[in-house]
Amino acid sequence: WPRSRSSGVISQRKGGVDAVSCHLPPSSQIYPILLPRETRTRRALLICNTEFEHLSQREGAEVDVKEMTKLLEGLGYRVDLHENLTSQEMAVVMKDFAGHEDHLTSDSTFLVFMSHGRRTGLCGTKSRDETTDILSLDTIYENFNNKHCKALIGKPKVVIIQSCRGDKRGSVLVSDSAISEMPALSSDSMNTVKLECKEMRLIHLESDFATLYSSTPDTVSWRNPVRGTIFIQRLVEQFRNHAFNSDLQELFRKVQRSFEDFPKQLPTQERTTMLRKFYLFPGH
Repeated sequence: WPRSRSSGVISQRKGGVDAVSCHLPPSSQIYPILLPRETRTRRALLICNTEFEHLSQREGAEVDVKEMTKLLEGLGYRVDLHENLTSQEMAVVMKDFAGHEDHLTSDSTFLVFMSHGRRTGLCGTKSRDETTDILSLDTIYENFNNKHCKALIGKPKVVIIQSCRGDKRGSVLVSDSAISEMPALSSDSMNTVKLECKEMRLIHLESDFATLYSSTPDTVSWRNPVRGTIFIQRLVEQFRNHAFNSDLQELFRKVQRSFEDFPKQLPTQERTTMLRKFYLFPGH
């Protein structure tokens, strides 16, 4: 995906011709990418649980892993892949990844989680119910917040979560709707602080996150045993088609809009604290 940038314009080179794609907003509104592509060290974490001791196997998840890995590598990230972990093991992997020195010379990170899920969090491989072997989503943000992951302060932290959030269906019949027949699918089921040193500054504990969840609270996420989850399919498609000229949150909206023809599920942007626009192809 070669891209170039000139005079505040992102352009896509195709067939030897630069076609103007979009005008960037002022630089103060964009997350800075200071290092050239050759020297920056983007890393992504991908955790996927497919096999469980007490829950059904997530058939098709291997397709999601393949497609997300290919997408992230195409975006310039080195992918750290971990599969079939308990909640405790997932927490350890996240802590280790948050401490990686490559984040010092990176501009961002992606944190991707795929598993069965509950309203309370993500299922580890030994999960039985709502309370056993569940990774609280708070753990993700705690590991990568500005206190525990200083190398990523001021840098986008993109969280992608594919899992069910309950057993409820996400659709409702209304009088003017016509729902077409769907393919066979499975579900995944205030204090003031005085600073004495001018070099110190206050920053929010949890800034610069952008989260896209595969479904709304309490509802299921759908998965095809051959093609993988609908969420990952459509996310990959939208990123491949529009990452060259759209900022991250616009990409998220495109993913959400792609579900207008599938009312059983709707991805949600949650716990998003990004203060600027993040372009994956800045032209460096």
